[in-house]
Amino acid sequence: MLKPLDDFDRRILQALQAQGRLPNTDLADRVGLSATPCLRRVKALEQAGVIKGYRADLDRGRIGLGLTVMVGVKVDGHRDESATAIQESFKAMPEVVSCHLVSGEADFLLEVVVTDLRGYEEFLLGKLLKLPMVRDIHSSFVIRTVKDKAPLPLDQL
Repeated sequence: MLKPLDDFDRRILQALQAQGRLPNTDLADRVGLSATPCLRRVKALEQAGVIKGYRADLDRGRIGLGLTVMVGVKVDGHRDESATAIQESFKAMPEVVSCHLVSGEADFLLEVVVTDLRGYEEFLLGKLLKLPMVRDIHSSFVIRTVKDKAPLPLDQL
């Protein structure tokens, strides 16, 4: 069980959200701890699953993935085995970078990243519409991303 986050934990998490490759000594200076206790706290946050991992944040457009599409998917039936199967299908599609089970018009909201409109057509016709439990799809094309990957609001804790 994770103990409640204190000020040091929140400062560590805020600093790592802003710069995940921050060396421990710099992180310790920023949060007002010496290096050893800071590292001990980071390791405890990792082991507790609060810090899930570290990765590079890539510029989609610069690497040729210039189109992001938000796709609402309505499915037929809501049996456990159908829900599990479609979720596993979404997880296996590299174009789907996030998938959310949602309430409202759609059952799932997917964030799909592809090269261009042709790439989306290939994804839609070649993968998504081939899933037997898909009943309806609504696509919204992202014109511009205004806010993305913002740090979590730790000041609310």
